[in-house]
Amino acid sequence: MRPLALPTFFLLLMSISGSSPAASVESSSWGKTAAGEEVKLFTLRNAGGMEAKITNWGGYIVALKVADKKGQFADVTLGFDKLDGYLGKNPFFGCIAGRYANRIGGAKFTLDGVEHKVTANSGKHQLHGGKEGFDKKLWAAKEVPNGVALTYTSADGEEGYPGTLKCTVTYTLTEDNALKIDYQATTDKPTVLNLTNHAYFNLAGEGSGDILGHHLTIPTEQITATDDDLIPTGEIASIKGTPLDFTAPHAIGERIGADFKPLIQGIGYDHNYVLPGTGREMKLAAVVKEPTSGRVMTVRTTEPGVQLYTGNHLNGVPGKAGHIYAKRHGFCLETQHYPDSPNHPNFPSVTLRPGETFESTTIYQFSISE
Repeated sequence: MRPLALPTFFLLLMSISGSSPAASVESSSWGKTAAGEEVKLFTLRNAGGMEAKITNWGGYIVALKVADKKGQFADVTLGFDKLDGYLGKNPFFGCIAGRYANRIGGAKFTLDGVEHKVTANSGKHQLHGGKEGFDKKLWAAKEVPNGVALTYTSADGEEGYPGTLKCTVTYTLTEDNALKIDYQATTDKPTVLNLTNHAYFNLAGEGSGDILGHHLTIPTEQITATDDDLIPTGEIASIKGTPLDFTAPHAIGERIGADFKPLIQGIGYDHNYVLPGTGREMKLAAVVKEPTSGRVMTVRTTEPGVQLYTGNHLNGVPGKAGHIYAKRHGFCLETQHYPDSPNHPNFPSVTLRPGETFESTTIYQFSISE
């Protein structure tokens, strides 16, 4: 595959200046919350024409415009045209999920011998931080070089979590057509933390139908096994040779309907893949190719896992430009620590203590398939 082409003018400019052009950043008012707080929309553009729109309400990726093999741009993320769609109940279209992304079984965990009960919002469990998670908060925003930094302070006890957590999420658009997301957080009491972005992608363009023809590669043969509620059992299970094995490229729709228990449990793909490697080194999480447009998305992360979700519960959501998002019209690749980690000592730790700084980076890079 080859990177998206830069216009000749900018290539000439780069050769003269000896440096890469910076992305431009523009902000505008985008409406108000029910409490009357002003919400802003930030538009990031690089020299090649790629564009990202980010709002400080919930940290949503509102749009991500990327060129195809013919040089035509399309928005490859599902979402809404107006703020109202994000203020109401929605399928987490591109938000920052936290304080704990994904699931906490039984909506409780024990930390340093003390049991903490968090808000249950998915049956008896918690999903993506509770009823008023980070997706439903107004973040302070500041323009930074090539991007925007969003900051939110989560109060001690919010949704049941201990500790006052100060969190910054920075979105940066690079000259090599990548959206880079950096997460950083500190706390004044021991707490647990798992942050991700919940973007739904369709590399053919949002509103273009299902994503079953996208070709996916995930470089691991392991997942965290779950029960019927998709809560991890604690087992790191082999998926080698099964319909969940994407170590070789497969179309997402090729085996999604297979008579295979994990697929039945998830009503499709809704699984945490255990990425190879240890520590915080940047690692490959996934590669997705869309044959018709030629768009390729490569995901790299410092996180130990990535959740593949194939929009199994989209049920006719009115989206952008009058499009209706139905089942499997988008897919998510949520880089993360494992679901329910606070309840499984064998999983990588998600405990954050005073004096420590949580840091994480994920990069969604776009290119064109040969």
